[in-house]
Amino acid sequence: MTNETLAGYANLSLYSAMAVFTLAMLCHAFYLAGLLPARDRVAARAETPAVERDRELVGAGAPTDGAGEAPGMPAARHTEQEVPLRARKAAGIASTTTWLGGLLLLLSIVLRGLAVDRWPLGNMFEFAVMGSMFTSLAYCIWSTRRDLRWLGLFITGPVLLVLGMAVAVWYTQAAELMPSLRSYWLVIHVTVAVLSTAVFTLGAAASAVYLIKDALQRSGRPSLLDRFPETTSIERTAYGLYVVAFPLWTFTLIAGAIWARQAWASYWNWDPKEVWTFVIWVVYAAYLHSRATSGISRQTANYIALAGYACLIVNFAVVNVFFVGQHSYSGL
Repeated sequence: MTNETLAGYANLSLYSAMAVFTLAMLCHAFYLAGLLPARDRVAARAETPAVERDRELVGAGAPTDGAGEAPGMPAARHTEQEVPLRARKAAGIASTTTWLGGLLLLLSIVLRGLAVDRWPLGNMFEFAVMGSMFTSLAYCIWSTRRDLRWLGLFITGPVLLVLGMAVAVWYTQAAELMPSLRSYWLVIHVTVAVLSTAVFTLGAAASAVYLIKDALQRSGRPSLLDRFPETTSIERTAYGLYVVAFPLWTFTLIAGAIWARQAWASYWNWDPKEVWTFVIWVVYAAYLHSRATSGISRQTANYIALAGYACLIVNFAVVNVFFVGQHSYSGL
């Protein structure tokens, strides 16, 4: 099988993954839409007069404690049965298709690597595809330990957007590496950078959901996000992800300096890519510091985290394309 054929199959696997992620995103959206009527039924139950609840409970043979409710039975309990069957089926399809999309991306990356006879991280296109793969599979693996159906739309949507940009804007024909990239540090430095970016993406999604839900709760307006986990739980989830991603990004910065010493005889050259990598590190360090400081609110800390993710986007989508430097290897 020729390299051109392998590259064609890699692209076919990528297009298939995009189609599968589209279905996954729609199913995640359908699941969230299915929570709305369930929420309305729970709210109606909560507003039922206490006397009527007494009759219902007594008529059902449930003992009451004189306060209008059976002991230990909250008026509005969110259970799996309150979610419509069609929404639960959509969530199951969404989970399966997200797994399938991630595995198709993995196949695309393997075929691309075989086609070019190297580690497939030589340009923006390959970085975007591998980053999307890491993000989707990290979410899927994480979902085996926790119920993350509420987060699925906020993961598959951005992944599909990045893949669309990779195909439409950043696509680069399979080719040999630039001489400056022919090093084992490419495997170490860039792979860890992609992995940390994927974890930062999961954290940014959780932070965005936390801030939106917190704002809606403060305003007193009911919303779909009322069915999501508590804000404190979402915020702790985001913090845990940043705690994992920050050391990975620190290693990325250090490994890049070591590689620069070997390639350009200097650990630091004030290259735009180096500067922005350090800026991202500083912003996320500021987030972790603010998160541990009692005088700074959780909302402020998460806004800082989202600012760090905005710097990540600038570093990838702007610096790689419009700034000329020693890291100008976007392939565009």
